[in-house]
Amino acid sequence: MRHHTDRRLQEKFMRLAIKEGRRNITDPKGGPFGACIVKGSRVLAVARNTVLAQDATCHAEVNAIRLASRALKSFDLTGCFIYSTTEPCPMCFSAIHWARISGIAFGTSIADVKKRGFRELYISNARLKRIGKSRLRVTPEYLRDECLALLREWDALKDRRVY
Repeated sequence: MRHHTDRRLQEKFMRLAIKEGRRNITDPKGGPFGACIVKGSRVLAVARNTVLAQDATCHAEVNAIRLASRALKSFDLTGCFIYSTTEPCPMCFSAIHWARISGIAFGTSIADVKKRGFRELYISNARLKRIGKSRLRVTPEYLRDECLALLREWDALKDRRVY
């Protein structure tokens, strides 16, 4: 990752996303997904998936983009970086691209959540980047083990709802 050189800070940002996604284990409003948007070392937004509480577009990444845009009073998030517990779906990847976010790091893959029953369209971020000619920097499998642990916590829930 090139957006920030301090690995401890990078890990802190991803762990904020993981912690936020974990909120859907104890207070379920959506799937076990979290996102954190930063600019430099400043956290602009931390959000979780709230699909079940609101609407189908309320994925963690979209919710985080909305919060970061409010914080900066702009749709243009150039220079920002997003950490996501899971590889963004095509809708979220597009929103990240349109918001002009510079890069993304994600932990688990679309395939990991599809196995859990989520109705993901399997189009990888690498493929979306290639066919869309996006300049977005993509860092897969970032803190993957910790993000997989979040999915395993979700697996253990008795009343988990997938969509």
